Amino acid sequence: MTERLNITRGVNKKPVTTDALEQTLESLQGIQGEVFTGYPLIATPDGKYSIDATLVSPTKGIVLFDLIEGADVGDYAERQDDLANKIEARLKLHRELVKGRNLLVPLSVISFAPGIANVKARAVDGYPLVDEQGLAVALEDLDWTESNDELYRMTLSAIESLSSIRKSRSKREVHRTDSRGAKLKRLEDSIATLDHRQNKAVIETVEGVQRIRGLAGSGKTIVLALKAAYLHTQHPDWRIAVTFHTRSLKGQFRRLINNFCIEQSGEEPDWTKIRVINAWGAPGGDARDGIYYEYCRATGAEFFDFKSASYKFGGSEHAFDGACQAALASASDAAQLYDVILADEAQDFAPSFLRLGYAMLKPPKRLVYAYDELQNLSGTSLPPPEEIFGNDEQGCPLVTFGDDRRRDVILHKCYRNSRPVLVSAHGLGFGIYRKAPEGAETGLVQMFDYPALWEEIGYKAHEGQLAKGQHVVLERTDETSPRFLEEHSDIDDLVQFIKFENQAQQNEWLIQEIQRNLKEDELRHDDIIVIHSDPRTARGATGPIRQQLFETGIQTHLAGVDTDADVFFRTDTPSVTFTGIYRAKGNEAGMVYVINAQDCDGSGVGLSSLRNRLFTAITRSKAWVRVIGHGPRMQGLIDEFEALKQQNFVLDFDYPNDALLSKLRIVHRDLSPQEKQRLEKKKSQLADLLHDLENGELHPEDLDELTRDKLRKLLGGNE
Repeated sequence: MTERLNITRGVNKKPVTTDALEQTLESLQGIQGEVFTGYPLIATPDGKYSIDATLVSPTKGIVLFDLIEGADVGDYAERQDDLANKIEARLKLHRELVKGRNLLVPLSVISFAPGIANVKARAVDGYPLVDEQGLAVALEDLDWTESNDELYRMTLSAIESLSSIRKSRSKREVHRTDSRGAKLKRLEDSIATLDHRQNKAVIETVEGVQRIRGLAGSGKTIVLALKAAYLHTQHPDWRIAVTFHTRSLKGQFRRLINNFCIEQSGEEPDWTKIRVINAWGAPGGDARDGIYYEYCRATGAEFFDFKSASYKFGGSEHAFDGACQAALASASDAAQLYDVILADEAQDFAPSFLRLGYAMLKPPKRLVYAYDELQNLSGTSLPPPEEIFGNDEQGCPLVTFGDDRRRDVILHKCYRNSRPVLVSAHGLGFGIYRKAPEGAETGLVQMFDYPALWEEIGYKAHEGQLAKGQHVVLERTDETSPRFLEEHSDIDDLVQFIKFENQAQQNEWLIQEIQRNLKEDELRHDDIIVIHSDPRTARGATGPIRQQLFETGIQTHLAGVDTDADVFFRTDTPSVTFTGIYRAKGNEAGMVYVINAQDCDGSGVGLSSLRNRLFTAITRSKAWVRVIGHGPRMQGLIDEFEALKQQNFVLDFDYPNDALLSKLRIVHRDLSPQEKQRLEKKKSQLADLLHDLENGELHPEDLDELTRDKLRKLLGGNE
């Protein structure tokens, strides 16, 4: 249960009164809970309906605010009734909040009018109308006596609820309660609502650049889609673009945005105002349009397609970066075409593309970019925003985040992968249990340059010290890796690494397993993804498998080859998706097979990119993953996985010192000087506290009781 008041600032048309409400609530003592402004949105027969502000409190219940700008209260009593009726009808759809015909949580409405001199003279009996001074009294009169942690959590979830968003693409038919299909259905039902941090990231939009970082499966793509849809419903006249690196994400973005708009506003989105658009693009109409192509068209800059850009800028790896840099250099004016641009998978874009997006925005330059460094498949890192966007004429950075957590959002809870799946992906991705090659100091492949980043992605030190040059044992917590994600199956069933004598044996086993999944496990075709880790050979390597499956009556497709480049899962006919690693990114399924996984091991400078492919492939799984391959290199991967499994899926290693880090690929170089200073400040503050306690300058009893209790809990002791 929350111990303080958290405010999530959404969009409404009453900024002055909203500011006054926030300041008044923050000044009140003893008020706990979550406040949302401009949220939730409700679909009604008359169109969308936006709540000015909502308080969900473990001691007060749900309090809806009718905010009044200026001195005209209008028929505020009727507005209060209308507001209460609309929200009550929505909440009664959540059966866990209803007993008989009554809500289990009290629902109140307060009209807040700070611009009126004598509110008491305008008030109607039974309909609270208050200013800043009267708000405390009105809230004091409210009391939720039958509240408990579970009921409060369900109430908060219902207010934040985006219930249809994460559910599967089509209705799931299951006949056995113990089948994989039944387990997957229960999982999907459990993760259908967003957690609070994700919801906050959806609703809050800053004036300027915002960065969203998170693990695979933490909901970055969903957050971006819902953020775009939320802004579209609140600002239907804005031009909004959603862009991405993996073209197969296009259909997923359109589905999510469409679902959200219909659920929240009762209307389909206006696709002329909100565009789901490729990054590169080409001539040929709206379906082929892209951010870069649109920029060239608007500014008159020379447009390069992939072939000409590869030739001019030194190969395919530098093609898009070179094209974007050339466009920015030749454009005389900034092309202010959009009010908001949201970019997913930013780890796969060069900084020049983010600068190009920035140049396409009207002030105040609302650019939102989301990424996971470990899903970077090229081996390069994004620099900090100060470096990406450069300086103004006075030499000051155009973009800096500082300590503003609304500008730099970290999603550390993983809602796709269970703890064993995610830790396996990290363990193999970093090479935690990889044997050191002959003559090498470590088997590690790559590492965070700042140890504290492990904590920011949801790990905690179980033993040792999370510091350079120190031994540490890292584990995921129940908070960041919810237990229900792994409790549906035996732990040995969640992740398996399997070696075969040769490719033919591997393929034969895979065919039998897919047949079993469809015929016995009650999985659908779109519950299965087969990922080949080497994009160059995916077509040839998967061909024989697909042919044999076809002969047994199982339809398959190679994403982006047998389908349009924007299609990953086929919706016109049941078909199992085969894919290379690049098209797999951003997609997910219950059962994931990673084939020819031995290609993800090796040595030399490209090893980190190979391991990131393996990491990305494993983290596509919502439930089960099978990593299969053949040959001696596959045995090396199995040895690493077995060592991880024997350690009960914790990461036990010596953190490299600076000298060793300089020889590894460094992940997350993108900490700005302010962020590095923030991490160092936190460490020094803790060190000062411990020093004062040790020397007797500060005594435990000098700390307030709440702080002492938290320290006891964190340290696992009684004193």
